Amino acid sequence: MKKISIAVIAKNEADRIGRLFKSVEFADEVIVVDSGSTDGTQDVCKQFGVKVIFNKWQGYAAQKQFAMEHTASEWILNLDADEEISDSLAEEIQHVVNNASPDISAFSMPRLSRYLGRWIKHGGWYPDRKVRLVRRGKGAWKGVLHEQLVVDGKTEQLSKPILHHVYRGISDHVVTVNKFSDVYAAEHGPAGGWFVFAGAVHALGKFAECYVWKLGFLDSIPGLVIAMNSAWYIFLKHAKAWESGLRN
Repeated sequence: MKKISIAVIAKNEADRIGRLFKSVEFADEVIVVDSGSTDGTQDVCKQFGVKVIFNKWQGYAAQKQFAMEHTASEWILNLDADEEISDSLAEEIQHVVNNASPDISAFSMPRLSRYLGRWIKHGGWYPDRKVRLVRRGKGAWKGVLHEQLVVDGKTEQLSKPILHHVYRGISDHVVTVNKFSDVYAAEHGPAGGWFVFAGAVHALGKFAECYVWKLGFLDSIPGLVIAMNSAWYIFLKHAKAWESGLRN
């Protein structure tokens, strides 16, 4: 049987990381890299016998790379603290790692998100396929805002989903939109006033894309909230990029 390690990054995830641990009991090792939790996350990890390593926050890609490099197994499954592995995916993972040919470096899988009491299947949120399972030495995390696991070699697709308990509520969603738009502005600003007007047009298009074209309306009120926040994020990142020039 091929060994599997779970690599997780976390900060203040005590209320939900236990759900993740229960879903990966099939793994040989779970490593959590904590960047300074103050809510008892480390205590929850210890209750489950999970190894915790402190690492000062270095950014998403660097932090995930650090976690992956501290695992010991041939195969590494990279997860977020708000995710869990469905029973069917656990079975699929164990099967493929024990039967993968040497030319296969990684596997991708769909991710199904739960938001505002509903599993979201439209609006661009599903299948939201992610490369998360990688053979040791065959992948590296790259990027700043939307980090990706870049693979050296062949990637195949799994069919069963990661379950993603995205956002604790609308306020948490808004906090994330605000944080990510700050990061975008820091990278892409300063911008001229025209950029704000372009952002307004782009935001309208984003709402139409999420709610109409990608059938977000089929997810009822949560689908509307997602479309509105997606559009608001687009506008905010343009407006903040322009605003950054005012401070220079």
